[in-house]
Amino acid sequence: MSAQRDDESLPPAAVDNLLEAATAHDSSGLLFDGLAIHQDDGGTYSLETPDSSHEDLSRTDLEAALYEVPALVTNWHFWELVVAGQGTPRRAFLRWCEGASLEPESDDESDAGTGPDPDDDHGTPVAERYRALETGVTRHWGELELTARLAPDVEGHGQGRRVYDVRHVEDADVPAHELEGHDHPHEAREIVTTDEKDRYRPLKTAPTLVTGWHFEGLSGDDFVETVRTIYPATIANWYREQRGELDVDHWLETAERQTGIYDIVDELPREAVEWVAEACCVDSQCVKRREWQYEDGDELAVDGGDGVFPCREPCSLVTAAARRWTVLESEDEKTWHLELTTSEMNQLVEIVDAVAEGRTDEIREADVYDGANRYRARYLRAKRMGDGSLGHEVEGDAGHDDHDSESGHDDHDSESDHDGHDSERDHDSDDDH
Repeated sequence: MSAQRDDESLPPAAVDNLLEAATAHDSSGLLFDGLAIHQDDGGTYSLETPDSSHEDLSRTDLEAALYEVPALVTNWHFWELVVAGQGTPRRAFLRWCEGASLEPESDDESDAGTGPDPDDDHGTPVAERYRALETGVTRHWGELELTARLAPDVEGHGQGRRVYDVRHVEDADVPAHELEGHDHPHEAREIVTTDEKDRYRPLKTAPTLVTGWHFEGLSGDDFVETVRTIYPATIANWYREQRGELDVDHWLETAERQTGIYDIVDELPREAVEWVAEACCVDSQCVKRREWQYEDGDELAVDGGDGVFPCREPCSLVTAAARRWTVLESEDEKTWHLELTTSEMNQLVEIVDAVAEGRTDEIREADVYDGANRYRARYLRAKRMGDGSLGHEVEGDAGHDDHDSESGHDDHDSESDHDGHDSERDHDSDDDH
């Protein structure tokens, strides 16, 4: 029979389950998230919490004392019996979302994990976490805003249970009723397929995720599956990195294992790999943080970005683009003669920048002061490209054979013989359950 209690809102089942785990004959006690219960030699128990300490407790006294710390009890019940899955990416990710240590302290060293990430606010005490969870704890994951909160109390159930919300970071201040609601992970597939211009998104981690939607009140399992659908493999690779187990495949080893039409990418010059990283693997182009380098011990100078989750190898999109760049880099340089005014030369720079930064659609037709303005570009073409070229090759440019792209590399865009290693899928089948 359960002891008399003052807090009728604490589910007796949570206390009973905790008592059973802590007082089992083969148990020496329990240590979890600031709650410590130890069995003493005399058959009594000691209870320690961040705010109190009790000794020489009978089992009945221990039960009564647990009703005085409902947050610690329901917290244990949620993580150990509802979430479970010790030592899995799913569990660690859910704990990260509310600011808890990735794996709580434990008497079992095998469950100890790696502890808090020094770069994040992990290890927040349970009482403080519960106060924050009442209104919601928000973290960012790529372009996602993730919120963990305590579930509403429905007929005495829900204490300690978390529910989760997902939306685009740009919709952070948009009322939920103004967003398209979703409640099942598979519905995220439609969200990630195309960008706001209805163009296919070949790279799921590109910062082109559409806005205007939200998932609300998800269970932990559905929440994790939703994030995995939007950003495949990111939770698993993030978890490996937290544990110091991320297996990184650098550029050279990735390039050397390519076959078929992609076999040539290992011929891309070292300096060109820097340009590849600058073109494709920075925050403006991908929300992952690049951890791969040219090769082990030979780091690229280009910053890898500030993303929460890592990129462990050049993705298939980068590899495919690198094949084209390998062909282009095999061409000999030539000297060209151009006749341009200073303003026209500056305009060419503006046009390249506008295309590279993807802002051509932002330039208004009436803004003729922008060098990448459509009418400015058409005027330049009419003036300087009457014969289809901006300039002509300088005669007598010695030492440069006109190979163009005929250096043994056939530049046909076939989809065959690709290596098949795609970092968006790799490791996503990890074993949470």
